Amino acid sequence: MIHAQIRTSILITLSLLLMAQLVFNPLLLSLIFALIILFLFYSLKDESKVLSRMWTFVLTLIALASIYFNYQTFIGIEAGVAILSTFLFAKALESKNKRDVIILFNFAMFVSASSFLYSQSIWMALMVVLCLLSCLIGLYRLQTHEFRQLQDQSSALQSDAKHVGKFLVLALPFFILLFVFFPRLPPLWAIPIPVQKSVTGMSDSMSPGDIAELSQSSSLAFRIIGDVNQLPNRNELYWRAMVLDQYDGKTWTSSWVNEKPVSTQGVKKSKSSFDYQYLAADPHVLWVMGLEQSKPLQKGHQLKQDGSITPVRQILQNQPIALQWLGNIQPEEDKTGLLEQINTKIPERLDEQSRQFAVDMFRQSGQQPERYVNNILQWYKNNDFAYTLNPGLLGENRIDEFLFQSRRGFCEHYASSFALLMRYVGIPARVVVGYQGGQLAPDRASWEVRQLDAHAWTEVLLHGKWQRIDPTAIIAPQRIDGGMQNYIESDRSILGNKEQKWKYRQFAVMKNMRIWSDYASYQWQSKVVGYDAEKQQGWLSKLGIKNAYASSIIMLLSILLVVMIYFIWIFYRNSQSISAYDRAIQQFSKKLELNLHKQPAETFYSWMLRLAELAEQDQQQIFAQTAQHYQQQQYSLMRNPQQIKQFRQMLKTCANTLKNNRKHLS
Repeated sequence: MIHAQIRTSILITLSLLLMAQLVFNPLLLSLIFALIILFLFYSLKDESKVLSRMWTFVLTLIALASIYFNYQTFIGIEAGVAILSTFLFAKALESKNKRDVIILFNFAMFVSASSFLYSQSIWMALMVVLCLLSCLIGLYRLQTHEFRQLQDQSSALQSDAKHVGKFLVLALPFFILLFVFFPRLPPLWAIPIPVQKSVTGMSDSMSPGDIAELSQSSSLAFRIIGDVNQLPNRNELYWRAMVLDQYDGKTWTSSWVNEKPVSTQGVKKSKSSFDYQYLAADPHVLWVMGLEQSKPLQKGHQLKQDGSITPVRQILQNQPIALQWLGNIQPEEDKTGLLEQINTKIPERLDEQSRQFAVDMFRQSGQQPERYVNNILQWYKNNDFAYTLNPGLLGENRIDEFLFQSRRGFCEHYASSFALLMRYVGIPARVVVGYQGGQLAPDRASWEVRQLDAHAWTEVLLHGKWQRIDPTAIIAPQRIDGGMQNYIESDRSILGNKEQKWKYRQFAVMKNMRIWSDYASYQWQSKVVGYDAEKQQGWLSKLGIKNAYASSIIMLLSILLVVMIYFIWIFYRNSQSISAYDRAIQQFSKKLELNLHKQPAETFYSWMLRLAELAEQDQQQIFAQTAQHYQQQQYSLMRNPQQIKQFRQMLKTCANTLKNNRKHLS
């Protein structure tokens, strides 16, 4: 039978692995894993509880079925890791002897490391390290449980973790040296993202409440790396995701023409242009949210017709993407007229009151588009419109109800209604979604944009140029000028009239926690996960190391230095652990012939008697006195340096006696 402490380590390992993969596994699979852990927990109290092979087979079969129905395959990243985890939990149910447990813990180390295929965040790394530590503790217990004394579970776990932790600390310098100096190869492959993989943040459509829901989340959307002092003013920080130009009365979507790639060669830039890097919080996000009028600087990404930036091939690689802001320039004109045709379409037989209102306002504006735009914006400002994250539900005629009844909405309501008011009179208009604003990171060296900064605005085609017009800036200018985070702090009513205090407290606590959590994740991502061949070469060049051969030599010499330091430290520790009496005895023994050395199983008293037989009768007394002195001091609680000095003198006398006696015999 497996010892209870070993089964406890198995239980802890499986629990940590479940926690690491809980967010990524299918719900049914996580429930099966939790059921297995629960059974193993109850088996700690009653060793007679053993799950039959049939039930193990049934649970495994159900787990595999849930994997297939969720991923539609057994091949791939998520499905492969889930299958490995299933086999690990099944193995835990049938482990009965020492060999099974050794296989289980080694297999668990492999499965826990494979969790990095799900995520390479600092929190996943922490869970993987804890899993590995638990596996090593289990293997350590497997070798020592037969020799240990009875201990309670908490004391035993603390003691075993301390011993295993010492080994890991001793190995840590070697890990660091290998990480820093070992030549790093460029990526040999990239992990493709499944087509049906869901992502957080922006989607390719906008329905009522989508952006409002995002704006109540303080999770990080992306980070901008570079000289933040070069960023435009906050009211110009519009991070563009994509254009939505088709509306069916409820949902905005993007037409096919927006997917057309455009060439960035020969694109002029202004004097205020600068380079920066974009780092997504979630590598599954489909768009690169750059400043408006930005272009990609590296291969693998392309600029689309609508100004969006997307990868040529979607891969799971969370690395910074180099971009260049071109400045306040105007994009090229659309000479085909196709965009103008698409961006004037309106749904039929909906929002009749808004249509008539637009026609009347356009006539009052002298049918001048620029004057009409200004009059509509002024009408928003003069008619008590309110900015809120909880505007309530709207009926079939959404634009009519919003403009003439509720007049309470979020940025998507204002952008959508404004675009349609333009289209009703034949002015091309479209909705742009992305983010607006952001905050300086705690290190003051990067710019953080969170989901709560999600935003929608409008672009209107005037004089052949697309011009950004944000009606939200008219209703809630502090949202644009100060950012969404500061706006919520200054005006809590936008969270809704009910439970404002509780919502704000929850928002503030979560925001502060996520700011520091995201900062720690960013440091982990940039310093550890992002430590590629280019960064290694750049760091080593600062130390004067120019090639891989020099790096390898320094690595080997450093490892040898660490080994020497360990040996010196072990020698010093052993020398300090020996008492002064034992050191004196060792020195005395080295002066004697080999056949006169103290034997391992020989006591000091019997050794002295054996040496006394080699001396003359009148000289044997000194050996007996030395043995008696040693025995007295061994059981004495008080150690006097004068007595140690006397003991050394007695040993010296014994050595001289043996030496003189050997000369006499020769």
